[in-house]
Amino acid sequence: MKKLYSFILLFLLSISVFSQVNGNLSGGFESNIQWYLNDKGLKDEFNNPTSHPDEPLRSNNYLFLNYNYKNWSAGIQGEAYEQNALLNLNPKYNGTNVATYFIQYKSEKLDITGGYFYEQFGSGLLLRSWEDRALGINNALRGLRVIFKPTSFITIKSLYGQQRTGFDVADSKIYGTDVEFDLKTLFKFQTSDLTLGFNYVGRDEKLDLPDQKFNDLTNAFGGRVNFSHNSYYISFEMNYKAEDAVVQINNQVNNRLVKPGSSFLINTGYSKKGFGVDATFRRLENMSFFSERGAKGNEFNDKIMNFIPSLTKQQHYNLANIYVYQAQPGVFIADKDLLKAGEIGGQIDVFYDIKKGTTLGGKNGMKIAVNASNWNALSGTFYIFNPQDYQTDFLKFGKKYYTDFSIEVTKKWNNKWQSAFSYINQYYNKQLVEGTDGVIHTNIAAAEATYKFTPTKSIRVVGEHMWADYDKKNWASSTVEFNANSKYSFYIMDLYNYGNDLEYQRNHYYNIGGAYRKKTTRIALSYGRQRGGLVCVGGVCRNVPESSGVSLSLNTSF
Repeated sequence: MKKLYSFILLFLLSISVFSQVNGNLSGGFESNIQWYLNDKGLKDEFNNPTSHPDEPLRSNNYLFLNYNYKNWSAGIQGEAYEQNALLNLNPKYNGTNVATYFIQYKSEKLDITGGYFYEQFGSGLLLRSWEDRALGINNALRGLRVIFKPTSFITIKSLYGQQRTGFDVADSKIYGTDVEFDLKTLFKFQTSDLTLGFNYVGRDEKLDLPDQKFNDLTNAFGGRVNFSHNSYYISFEMNYKAEDAVVQINNQVNNRLVKPGSSFLINTGYSKKGFGVDATFRRLENMSFFSERGAKGNEFNDKIMNFIPSLTKQQHYNLANIYVYQAQPGVFIADKDLLKAGEIGGQIDVFYDIKKGTTLGGKNGMKIAVNASNWNALSGTFYIFNPQDYQTDFLKFGKKYYTDFSIEVTKKWNNKWQSAFSYINQYYNKQLVEGTDGVIHTNIAAAEATYKFTPTKSIRVVGEHMWADYDKKNWASSTVEFNANSKYSFYIMDLYNYGNDLEYQRNHYYNIGGAYRKKTTRIALSYGRQRGGLVCVGGVCRNVPESSGVSLSLNTSF
């Protein structure tokens, strides 16, 4: 822990030193500490107790400082993973080191950044670099980025860099250019917005393969249109990735299968007071894109260049997040029952506010939200051997990956009481999505009520139940949250897998904890069990093992 203490000391000294310099200093410190405990009640599929980590006390710590002076800014982020990172985080996150740094000059027309930076072109289907600590993702680019605005309606971005992986960078080079035209400004539209965008991304990874049938440099191109008028909006995006090796089994790069990739995305909707509808359609074919080809399929989202979230409702109920769909952009051809070249599908969201004073709305009105999504494999012809190949149908749906339907009704009864009821139905093809076996149908019911004692003091009670016909079968869950005031909050919750066919896996996943907030500082402490499975943020997931222990987190900024 000495390195951790030195890390915190560096943070405090930095504040003292930089505060004496002209300009503006901002930053923060985040620490997530876990003490893993032996828990003989958690057992694997063979009735053996889950393994206990060699270093039971682990932590992820982040110190970041940004300094601004006139048109200039600079920043640095240090990270400490002591004694090791939290379970199932990328093993490259190890020890204490400087993670990212940058220096930037920004004026009205010119923005130049050297060092590490984050960037996204369009929706991110070809390029997105971002940080999400809960998922263990930080794929910043180290290099140079220039943003030039020659006029008020043209923005040009160009970049060159290498992608971060752990405390190092990937063994490849990434190039990119994005041009966007703001036609609203050019033509002075009063009630409409219209933008056009075009981008190029290149990934150059040198390989030494005999008789290589693809280029080291993989070129990708994209275009997009965004339009809105009053309450209506629509966006359209297409991308193309040139022929490249399709990496499938054991991360081996070879000439067995060389194919191009493509994506098609359309989002449209209408919104006004009390009513809204949003619909999205997406088709992906061979759109896995990594800074190193052999990184495809790694469970840590390491070296991933693009952003492909699952376009399904992000549920806030515990049981609705057990069977979570993950986007399927890649190719897998190895078995007649497991043939994939991408995905096709979409989702639709509808909300409606029943007016106050009506029979259903009552005194305070009522809100109804409906969501439905459907995702399938691409239809096509697949050749498993001699040679391996496939041809897809553009708009035909193949085998079903996942569907869900949900309805949520929220009612405010008076200034103190509010309640909500949800029903969720899911279809989850575990064989196609995870490559294991089985198809799971679930029905989930959830009800919650919130009572406000004062504007800052409230209690929330949630009850959930899942009926599942396969895998771990039925679950029940309950949660109680109490906000004592604006500073203190507490919770207790339990997920109970009472319907599991294996008696020794009918576990309670209980948690109890609380948090303290003051200004920009938050401290949280909890004790309990972590259910094994996927943890997802914004449609991107990572797998976590079952564990038991005490957690402490600190987050502060200035």
